[in-house]
Amino acid sequence: MPVPSRPGSRVLSALGLGAALVLPTAPAAAQGFTAAIAPPRFELQLKPGERIREVIEIQHASGDRGTYRIYTNDWTLGADLSVQFSDALAPGSCRPWVALERRELTLDAGSRYRYRYEIQVPADAAPGECRFAIMVEGLSTAQLQGGPFNFPVGGRIAVIVYAAIGGAAPKLSVQPAGVQTVNGQALPVIKVRNDGTAHGRLAGFLDATDAAGQRLEMAAAENPILPGETRTIALVPVAAEGVKPPTIRYPLDVRGTLESGAARLPLNARFEP
Repeated sequence: MPVPSRPGSRVLSALGLGAALVLPTAPAAAQGFTAAIAPPRFELQLKPGERIREVIEIQHASGDRGTYRIYTNDWTLGADLSVQFSDALAPGSCRPWVALERRELTLDAGSRYRYRYEIQVPADAAPGECRFAIMVEGLSTAQLQGGPFNFPVGGRIAVIVYAAIGGAAPKLSVQPAGVQTVNGQALPVIKVRNDGTAHGRLAGFLDATDAAGQRLEMAAAENPILPGETRTIALVPVAAEGVKPPTIRYPLDVRGTLESGAARLPLNARFEP
């Protein structure tokens, strides 16, 4: 799990659908390609009957020409944060509202392309959240080029789109849930319930003091909580990039306020294994 850092140096995690997800495909479909996608995620607000156009910038970082197939998928998020994608339309899918600029794109070496897509919300759409993925799949071989924002992709990239329709919004509540081992580290965790109509995330920093008197700053993992879900979210010690996170000596007293949009969620709890 990535260690949160102060704003300005925070890196989004693909695990929490905060960055474009890099996914494998069958060897025949993808010999590898090199691409950078921006932005990695869209969070939109739309009204029934509204049409909106957005742009994804695709940078083809190879020294050779590259071809991409672009299409939409539905997706689900497992209890372990694994993501499952589906070409088949899920019940109630909003993918029929989505129009893509083109299904296949060929780019010259080192070039960029501003790829457009549209969402046309039906006039009778009920309030709720439209969620889908735009998949960018490589169809040709490419070699990795240098640069801090380029990365090798052995398959496809998923750009996640959330569109809140008709004022849909999250409604989160939190409660302490003890200590669990997360990626080999014993961390305090909270249960987060979403009784709203759109996904939510936790933000903000908490003050903590452990059994040794060590003062810590904690942040909630920024994983999405979909409507109707309850998820276990870890509270992670904040550390500067490249610095090993501090060791927590339990019990740990945590207090402060987490944020979810305009909502403020106070937390005052003692955590111990």
